Amino acid sequence: MSDTIELLSESQRIDPAWAEALAAEAGTLEQIERFLSKETAAGRGFQPDVSRILRAFRLPLADVRVLIVGQDPYPTPGHPIGLSFATEAHVRPLPRSLQNIYRELRDDLGVPTPEHGDLSAWSRSGVMLLNRVLTVRPGDAGSHRRVGWERVTDLAVRTLAAREAPLVSILWGRDAAAVKPLLGTTPTIESAHPSPLSASRGFFGSRPFSRANAMLEAQGAPGVDWSLEPLPQ
Repeated sequence: MSDTIELLSESQRIDPAWAEALAAEAGTLEQIERFLSKETAAGRGFQPDVSRILRAFRLPLADVRVLIVGQDPYPTPGHPIGLSFATEAHVRPLPRSLQNIYRELRDDLGVPTPEHGDLSAWSRSGVMLLNRVLTVRPGDAGSHRRVGWERVTDLAVRTLAAREAPLVSILWGRDAAAVKPLLGTTPTIESAHPSPLSASRGFFGSRPFSRANAMLEAQGAPGVDWSLEPLPQ
Protein backbone atom coordinates (compact mmCIF):
# COMPACT_ATOMS: atom_id res chain seq x y z
CA MET A 1 0.00 0.00 0.00
CA SER A 2 1.22 3.48 -0.82
CA ASP A 3 2.12 5.82 2.02
CA THR A 4 -0.28 8.32 0.42
CA ILE A 5 -3.91 7.73 1.34
CA GLU A 6 -6.26 9.58 -0.99
CA LEU A 7 -9.55 9.28 0.84
CA LEU A 8 -11.04 12.25 -0.95
CA SER A 9 -10.58 10.55 -4.31
CA GLU A 10 -12.86 7.81 -3.04
CA SER A 11 -15.67 10.38 -3.03
CA GLN A 12 -15.87 9.77 -6.77
CA ARG A 13 -17.02 6.21 -6.02
CA ILE A 14 -19.83 7.14 -3.63
CA ASP A 15 -23.30 8.48 -4.30
CA PRO A 16 -23.07 12.07 -5.63
CA ALA A 17 -25.58 13.32 -3.06
CA TRP A 18 -23.45 11.88 -0.27
CA ALA A 19 -20.31 13.37 -1.80
CA GLU A 20 -21.97 16.78 -1.77
CA ALA A 21 -23.10 16.38 1.84
CA LEU A 22 -19.72 15.16 3.11
CA ALA A 23 -17.90 18.03 1.41
CA ALA A 24 -18.69 20.07 4.52
CA GLU A 25 -16.15 17.90 6.37
CA ALA A 26 -13.52 17.86 3.60
CA GLY A 27 -10.99 19.32 6.02
CA THR A 28 -11.64 16.50 8.48
CA LEU A 29 -11.21 13.91 5.75
CA GLU A 30 -7.87 15.49 4.83
CA GLN A 31 -6.84 15.27 8.49
CA ILE A 32 -7.82 11.58 8.54
CA GLU A 33 -5.88 10.99 5.31
CA ARG A 34 -2.74 12.34 6.97
CA PHE A 35 -3.32 10.16 10.02
CA LEU A 36 -3.79 7.00 7.93
CA SER A 37 -0.71 7.81 5.87
CA LYS A 38 1.34 8.08 9.07
CA GLU A 39 -0.10 4.79 10.33
CA THR A 40 0.91 3.10 7.08
CA ALA A 41 4.38 4.65 7.07
CA ALA A 42 4.89 3.43 10.65
CA GLY A 43 3.98 -0.12 9.63
CA ARG A 44 0.81 -0.26 11.71
CA GLY A 45 -1.61 -0.16 8.79
CA PHE A 46 -5.38 0.05 8.96
CA GLN A 47 -8.49 -1.68 7.71
CA PRO A 48 -10.65 -1.98 5.72
CA ASP A 49 -8.83 -1.32 2.47
CA VAL A 50 -9.00 2.34 1.44
CA SER A 51 -11.33 1.46 -1.44
CA ARG A 52 -13.90 0.22 1.09
CA ILE A 53 -13.64 2.83 3.85
CA LEU A 54 -16.52 4.92 2.46
CA ARG A 55 -18.45 1.95 1.07
CA ALA A 56 -21.56 2.65 3.17
CA PHE A 57 -21.97 5.88 1.20
CA ARG A 58 -22.36 4.05 -2.10
CA LEU A 59 -25.99 3.47 -1.10
CA PRO A 60 -27.76 6.49 -2.58
CA LEU A 61 -28.79 9.02 0.03
CA ALA A 62 -32.30 9.08 -1.40
CA ASP A 63 -32.66 5.29 -1.02
CA VAL A 64 -31.81 4.97 2.69
CA ARG A 65 -34.80 3.74 4.68
CA VAL A 66 -33.10 2.17 7.70
CA LEU A 67 -29.91 3.33 9.42
CA ILE A 68 -28.03 0.75 11.52
CA VAL A 69 -25.18 2.33 13.49
CA GLY A 70 -22.18 0.31 14.61
CA GLN A 71 -18.99 1.22 16.49
CA ASP A 72 -15.94 0.58 14.32
CA PRO A 73 -14.78 -2.13 11.89
CA TYR A 74 -13.90 -5.61 13.08
CA PRO A 75 -10.24 -5.54 14.13
CA THR A 76 -9.49 -9.04 12.80
CA PRO A 77 -7.44 -8.74 9.60
CA GLY A 78 -9.44 -9.56 6.50
CA HIS A 79 -12.85 -9.35 8.16
CA PRO A 80 -14.31 -5.84 7.55
CA ILE A 81 -15.82 -4.78 4.22
CA GLY A 82 -16.87 -1.21 4.97
CA LEU A 83 -20.40 -2.05 6.16
CA SER A 84 -21.10 -2.20 9.89
CA PHE A 85 -21.35 -5.73 11.33
CA ALA A 86 -20.63 -7.31 7.90
CA THR A 87 -17.65 -9.47 6.95
CA GLU A 88 -16.04 -10.91 3.86
CA ALA A 89 -18.14 -13.83 2.61
CA HIS A 90 -15.41 -16.40 3.27
CA VAL A 91 -14.91 -15.54 6.96
CA ARG A 92 -15.44 -18.49 9.32
CA PRO A 93 -16.43 -18.57 12.08
CA LEU A 94 -18.66 -15.53 11.96
CA PRO A 95 -18.02 -12.82 14.58
CA ARG A 96 -20.05 -13.42 17.71
CA SER A 97 -21.93 -10.13 17.37
CA LEU A 98 -23.07 -11.11 13.89
CA GLN A 99 -24.05 -14.57 15.09
CA ASN A 100 -26.27 -12.90 17.69
CA ILE A 101 -27.78 -10.58 15.06
CA TYR A 102 -28.64 -13.63 12.96
CA ARG A 103 -30.16 -15.36 16.00
CA GLU A 104 -32.41 -12.36 16.65
CA LEU A 105 -33.30 -12.14 12.94
CA ARG A 106 -34.36 -15.78 12.98
CA ASP A 107 -36.36 -15.38 16.20
CA ASP A 108 -37.96 -12.14 15.01
CA LEU A 109 -38.82 -12.91 11.39
CA GLY A 110 -38.01 -16.57 10.90
CA VAL A 111 -35.24 -15.74 8.42
CA PRO A 112 -32.93 -18.76 7.97
CA THR A 113 -29.44 -18.17 9.28
CA PRO A 114 -26.96 -17.74 6.41
CA GLU A 115 -23.50 -19.27 6.56
CA HIS A 116 -21.80 -16.04 5.41
CA GLY A 117 -21.46 -12.59 6.94
CA ASP A 118 -21.84 -10.47 3.80
CA LEU A 119 -24.71 -8.03 4.48
CA SER A 120 -24.54 -6.35 1.06
CA ALA A 121 -28.09 -7.51 0.33
CA TRP A 122 -29.36 -5.36 3.21
CA SER A 123 -27.54 -2.38 1.75
CA ARG A 124 -29.17 -2.99 -1.63
CA SER A 125 -32.53 -3.04 0.16
CA GLY A 126 -32.04 0.45 1.60
CA VAL A 127 -30.29 -0.32 4.89
CA MET A 128 -27.31 1.93 5.59
CA LEU A 129 -24.78 -0.02 7.65
CA LEU A 130 -22.71 2.81 9.12
CA ASN A 131 -19.98 2.57 11.73
CA ARG A 132 -19.32 5.72 13.76
CA VAL A 133 -15.59 5.18 13.13
CA LEU A 134 -14.70 3.91 9.68
CA THR A 135 -11.18 2.52 10.17
CA VAL A 136 -9.26 0.55 12.79
CA ARG A 137 -5.72 -0.62 13.43
CA PRO A 138 -5.55 -4.40 12.79
CA GLY A 139 -5.99 -6.27 16.04
CA ASP A 140 -6.75 -3.16 18.08
CA ALA A 141 -10.48 -2.44 18.46
CA GLY A 142 -11.37 1.21 19.04
CA SER A 143 -7.90 2.40 18.05
CA HIS A 144 -9.12 5.05 15.59
CA ARG A 145 -11.66 6.73 17.81
CA ARG A 146 -11.30 10.49 18.06
CA VAL A 147 -9.16 10.86 14.93
CA GLY A 148 -12.04 12.67 13.19
CA TRP A 149 -14.40 10.00 11.93
CA GLU A 150 -17.13 10.87 14.41
CA ARG A 151 -17.45 14.33 12.82
CA VAL A 152 -17.92 12.77 9.40
CA THR A 153 -20.43 10.15 10.45
CA ASP A 154 -22.35 12.55 12.70
CA LEU A 155 -22.76 14.75 9.63
CA ALA A 156 -24.11 11.74 7.75
CA VAL A 157 -26.67 11.08 10.48
CA ARG A 158 -27.80 14.70 10.52
CA THR A 159 -28.08 14.65 6.74
CA LEU A 160 -30.35 11.62 6.83
CA ALA A 161 -32.51 13.08 9.57
CA ALA A 162 -32.94 16.33 7.64
CA ARG A 163 -34.47 14.64 4.61
CA GLU A 164 -38.22 14.66 4.20
CA ALA A 165 -38.33 10.93 3.60
CA PRO A 166 -39.20 7.80 5.59
CA LEU A 167 -36.40 6.68 7.91
CA VAL A 168 -35.95 4.38 10.90
CA SER A 169 -32.75 4.23 12.95
CA ILE A 170 -31.52 1.16 14.82
CA LEU A 171 -29.00 1.94 17.55
CA TRP A 172 -27.22 -0.98 19.21
CA GLY A 173 -25.05 -0.12 22.20
CA ARG A 174 -23.77 3.06 23.82
CA ASP A 175 -21.61 4.23 20.91
CA ALA A 176 -24.58 4.08 18.57
CA ALA A 177 -26.91 5.69 21.12
CA ALA A 178 -24.64 8.74 21.13
CA VAL A 179 -26.08 9.80 17.75
CA LYS A 180 -29.69 9.82 18.94
CA PRO A 181 -29.72 13.61 19.61
CA LEU A 182 -28.80 14.11 15.94
CA LEU A 183 -31.82 12.18 14.69
CA GLY A 184 -34.53 14.62 15.67
CA THR A 185 -37.95 13.00 15.37
CA THR A 186 -36.72 9.97 13.44
CA PRO A 187 -38.37 6.80 14.82
CA THR A 188 -35.61 4.96 16.66
CA ILE A 189 -35.09 1.45 18.03
CA GLU A 190 -32.52 1.22 20.82
CA SER A 191 -31.16 -1.78 22.63
CA ALA A 192 -28.00 -3.29 24.05
CA HIS A 193 -25.21 -4.14 21.62
CA PRO A 194 -25.33 -7.64 20.07
CA SER A 195 -21.89 -8.41 21.50
CA PRO A 196 -21.80 -11.60 23.59
CA LEU A 197 -20.91 -9.35 26.53
CA SER A 198 -24.24 -7.50 26.36
CA ALA A 199 -26.71 -9.24 24.04
CA SER A 200 -28.54 -10.91 26.91
CA ARG A 201 -29.14 -7.50 28.52
CA GLY A 202 -31.76 -6.31 26.06
CA PHE A 203 -30.69 -7.16 22.52
CA PHE A 204 -32.24 -10.61 22.43
CA GLY A 205 -35.99 -10.26 22.17
CA SER A 206 -35.86 -6.62 21.00
CA ARG A 207 -37.31 -7.57 17.57
CA PRO A 208 -35.61 -4.70 15.70
CA PHE A 209 -36.31 -6.03 12.22
CA SER A 210 -40.08 -6.42 12.47
CA ARG A 211 -40.35 -3.19 14.47
CA ALA A 212 -38.36 -1.28 11.84
CA ASN A 213 -40.67 -2.54 9.11
CA ALA A 214 -43.74 -1.56 11.10
CA MET A 215 -42.30 1.93 11.61
CA LEU A 216 -41.57 2.27 7.90
CA GLU A 217 -45.06 1.17 6.98
CA ALA A 218 -46.47 3.71 9.42
CA GLN A 219 -44.61 6.35 7.38
CA GLY A 220 -46.10 5.04 4.14
CA ALA A 221 -42.95 3.22 3.01
CA PRO A 222 -42.49 -0.48 2.27
CA GLY A 223 -40.67 -2.62 4.77
CA VAL A 224 -37.18 -3.98 4.18
CA ASP A 225 -36.54 -7.48 2.85
CA TRP A 226 -34.23 -8.73 5.60
CA SER A 227 -33.55 -12.10 4.00
CA LEU A 228 -29.99 -13.02 3.07
CA GLU A 229 -29.72 -15.46 0.21
CA PRO A 230 -26.83 -17.93 0.06
CA LEU A 231 -23.95 -16.48 -1.92
CA PRO A 232 -23.00 -18.12 -5.25
CA GLN A 233 -20.39 -20.82 -4.92
